[in-house]
Amino acid sequence: MEEPRRPARPTRSAQSALHALVALDRDVATLREAWAGAMPAWGAIDGTAQVDLEQMSDPGLIRVTDALAKTRREVDAMLARVAAEVARRSGPEFGETGLAKAQGFHNPVRLLAASTGASRTDAQRLIAVGTATADRQTFSGERAPSRHPHVAAALAAAAIGLDAASAITSMLDRASARATAARIDVVEAALVGLAAQVPLETLMRGVREAEARLDPDGVEPRDDDLRTERSLTMREDRHGMVHLHAWLDPESAAPVKAAIEALVSDALRRRDPADIGLAPVVEDRRSIAQIQVDALAALARHTLGCTQTLTPLAKTTVIVRVDLDTLVSGLGHARIDGIEQPISASTARRMAADAELIPAVLGGESLPLDLGRSARLFTRAQRLALGERDGGCASCGQNIGYVEAHHISWWERDAGPTDLANGVMLCSFCHHRIHRDGWRIDAGPTEVWFIPPPHIDPDRLPRLGGRARFALPVDRVA
Repeated sequence: MEEPRRPARPTRSAQSALHALVALDRDVATLREAWAGAMPAWGAIDGTAQVDLEQMSDPGLIRVTDALAKTRREVDAMLARVAAEVARRSGPEFGETGLAKAQGFHNPVRLLAASTGASRTDAQRLIAVGTATADRQTFSGERAPSRHPHVAAALAAAAIGLDAASAITSMLDRASARATAARIDVVEAALVGLAAQVPLETLMRGVREAEARLDPDGVEPRDDDLRTERSLTMREDRHGMVHLHAWLDPESAAPVKAAIEALVSDALRRRDPADIGLAPVVEDRRSIAQIQVDALAALARHTLGCTQTLTPLAKTTVIVRVDLDTLVSGLGHARIDGIEQPISASTARRMAADAELIPAVLGGESLPLDLGRSARLFTRAQRLALGERDGGCASCGQNIGYVEAHHISWWERDAGPTDLANGVMLCSFCHHRIHRDGWRIDAGPTEVWFIPPPHIDPDRLPRLGGRARFALPVDRVA
């Protein structure tokens, strides 16, 4: 009599897949529990999801949102793995018997796009992330860790999303040719930690900064590539509207952006009677987009016929921030206030040579920046120093063109001095929210820490803000 076969021992890959399915089941259960807990005691009037959502309490709706987001990250992580396997089985070595072609598709990207209903770009990103984070197999058949183990672990744990994983892995792959494995590993771990705490827009600032540090020689070629791609097209449609479509490299964009934003800020300031002393005769109902168009037209008219500087532009400058060593050696990168893409040292030198631009050289002789109680408003030099430390809104990372210097301890109520230790760059929203909710801010020469109130975090764990969030420990690794 034939003995019954024993079930095959699951492989490492199968075990991982089973673990992912268990985690997904757990997330769905958590979502179901959060959904039920968010409903009022008397239950839903009918069974439609829309009615359920309308009846949920605010805290319950937030819990449902968090549970849904985590479930989505789990599904995206699993889909990326599936996409990588589909791509592997559709490789050119399989010819016409490859998985995609056998299913009637030209390539795996088209197959995945059709299956998910997403764009080919999204399908390509799924394959790229899945491939970058999948376990590898050596020539001897043994399993090896993925190329990006930190991203793979965070993705599997649903700690980061697919877009964040794509941004980190694609940058590290570009920089890997010019950086050591140890440096790549340190940066990967730091970026994964950042991605788990901040939104994608803020993460991208860290990714750009990390790439400039990992591959300083690559900043200048990227500058050249961006400059080559610059363009401006103009066309008039049948209604008489003229369409402008511009692609500007950082060097070209900096003065354009600074000038338009200065005129827009002036127009918005004039809407506030408290700023100009009296209400305007005619109320300004223009949208921000309309004000920007009018600002561009005003700049053109001024160039064609005016001989004097437009008043709002009189104090407008473009600030280029560069380390002294970078400026002297020509190696490394610099930054333009209001532009998040780093620029090369040679581009910074060229821009700093313009008399209309201010080079903020760090590491040289400093200006007196602490005024105590002798002045209420922060000086220009102080705002430059605060901008260097905070890099924009120290809380949310808003572009530096939309933030102001504020006293941490208020000037009138707390008799706070106008010093760097009592100053912080904040956007209007964060400024009001922090004061309203009772956050504490501790500012030092290079870091800003935000201490939440007890009703937000009972442990009151400090949260790092400012540019220090992006000071990845690249240079400490040989």
